[in-house]
Amino acid sequence: MEASFQITLQMVFTVLAGISAQVMAAYFKLPSIVLLLLLGILLGADGVGLLHPHLLGTGLEVIVSLATAIILFEGGLKLDLKEMGRVSVSLQLLVTLGTLITLIGGSMAAHWLGEFPWNIAFLYASIVVVTGPTVVGPLLKQINVDRQVATLLEGEGVLIDPVGAILAYVVLDTILNGDPDPTKAIMGLALRLSVGAMIGGLGGYLMSLILKRANFLSFELKNLVVLAVLWGLFTLAQTIRSESGIMTTVAAGAVLANSSVPEERLLRSFKNQLTILSVSVLFILLAADLSIASVFALGWGSLLTVLVLMFLVRPINILLCTLNSDLNWRQKLFLSWVAPRGIVSASVASLFAISLTQRGVNGGDAIKALVFLTIIMTVFCQGLTAGWLVKLLRITSQDATGAVIVGCNPLSLLIARFFQERGEKVVMIDTDSEYFAQAEAQNLRVIASSALDTEVLEEAGIASLGTFLAMTNNGEVNFVLAQRAAEEFSPPRVLAVYPRNPQASNTKIQANNRVNQAFVQDFPIKTWHEYLNSSRVKLGTTTLNAAEFDVQQKHIQEKIQDGVLVPLLLEREESLQVMSVNQNWLVGDRIIYLLYDSRPNLLKRLSGASQSTALALETLPEVEEVPTAKLSQLSATEAPGN
Repeated sequence: MEASFQITLQMVFTVLAGISAQVMAAYFKLPSIVLLLLLGILLGADGVGLLHPHLLGTGLEVIVSLATAIILFEGGLKLDLKEMGRVSVSLQLLVTLGTLITLIGGSMAAHWLGEFPWNIAFLYASIVVVTGPTVVGPLLKQINVDRQVATLLEGEGVLIDPVGAILAYVVLDTILNGDPDPTKAIMGLALRLSVGAMIGGLGGYLMSLILKRANFLSFELKNLVVLAVLWGLFTLAQTIRSESGIMTTVAAGAVLANSSVPEERLLRSFKNQLTILSVSVLFILLAADLSIASVFALGWGSLLTVLVLMFLVRPINILLCTLNSDLNWRQKLFLSWVAPRGIVSASVASLFAISLTQRGVNGGDAIKALVFLTIIMTVFCQGLTAGWLVKLLRITSQDATGAVIVGCNPLSLLIARFFQERGEKVVMIDTDSEYFAQAEAQNLRVIASSALDTEVLEEAGIASLGTFLAMTNNGEVNFVLAQRAAEEFSPPRVLAVYPRNPQASNTKIQANNRVNQAFVQDFPIKTWHEYLNSSRVKLGTTTLNAAEFDVQQKHIQEKIQDGVLVPLLLEREESLQVMSVNQNWLVGDRIIYLLYDSRPNLLKRLSGASQSTALALETLPEVEEVPTAKLSQLSATEAPGN
């Protein structure tokens, strides 16, 4: 009874510590693994001595295996095959060529700098080829990096985990059995990956059938059925071929995620909660089991080994794997820096240390210490600086360029022209072909379909573009389209032309804060289309300056209220944005607007204006000079009284 109570205390303390670390990480906006590592070490034998994972015995290995299955399954659920298709070549290279580069570079550094024998050096390198979705995922949410980079990092983290873990087990098996034949090692790796992928694929399909057709089950019970099936698949794969279960969990998650199952969001939420609990428990236990003395005993050579892995091997990896990609140098630099190791490296290293010690092979504790040193250095250095670096390099999602515009009409064509002239990608979506010819004449891509179809939005590339703008003639439809885009894809800027005072049936418009109202309140879009078609507008620009900032703002707002001016775009710090109703203007902003020209059409034709002539952007005296004129008139009026 005493022994069981001690184990109960260990698990209770572990869960309390893990969740406390998660809460503190959320409050201080830090990567959770940082606090999990610190708290685990603090509570372990080298700290206050509250946690003693060795009391769990073989139960520790069971907890590690089952928790890792949940973690990797949840990672597989995050794999969007369509999204990864945009970076497929680079991702494939990172998982294949990148693994080889890290394996060779890491083993050379561990042997020559860390003075490990070649077999242990290769084992270390095989463990640290993984990056870890449990670290990368939360980190990406905090730093808000652009979608293309985030997809590549998430895909690498999830897919390379099973590859790296199985590779490590193959290397360990080679060391323990003393068979250095590389052909057998490669065959063993391929066989485990194939068996795991096949079982996982079939299991993921089975899960999708259960979620789709077992309507007699409540959704809460369906979630638990999925968990039971997951552990069953993991155990089956491990029984058929040892260590193939890791690949099984990832494959099952990926297949299920791309099967369009009902209430998928609730399933993801449940699995995410399990993953948070699993990561918290594992990191606390494994960190508490770490001997700090063994880390310090490694010496300076091991420290240099990790530095070479971070500053030489990873950049070479990214450079070669993204050589022919469309990533810019800033994105590549960020990818070169961010490669934190996570729970899979920690759990595999801990299990390997036990296996090597049991078989009488020296180096088990040393390799565990070196892996944890790698985790600590990459997590602390990269995790704590990633947010600063992404802002410095200007690759946050807010910096994404280009636009998806729903509604092909005179006004949207005008706005698209400005994005296009800056070299930004613009895609237009509409079901009405009236203005398609004009769009094609301007070399604009138009998709003749409904924007309610998420596949159409994916085809338009909304995931990598900065702005979504819905501006059809129907305001309510515009809002629904924008809300759908915000929920499904979360573009940095979501705008729509919709009414300011919706009816009771549209009260959710008022409550929604993810969709910004474009241009001005109660914008009469049909009226301005008529103005454009009949050449009753001028296209103007105004740059707000410090000396006249208040006067300029007031005058422009007066013209907006009079209904003769509509601000379309805002240029700030070389960034072009669609104007929103609640946009705050700053000194130095360049405002591009349309001004209603009330002159009769006959008079304009006599003065040389033509309906087919493209609007030219100019500084209009009607807007620029009126404030000064008003001041002059005021002075002239007051003069006779003096």
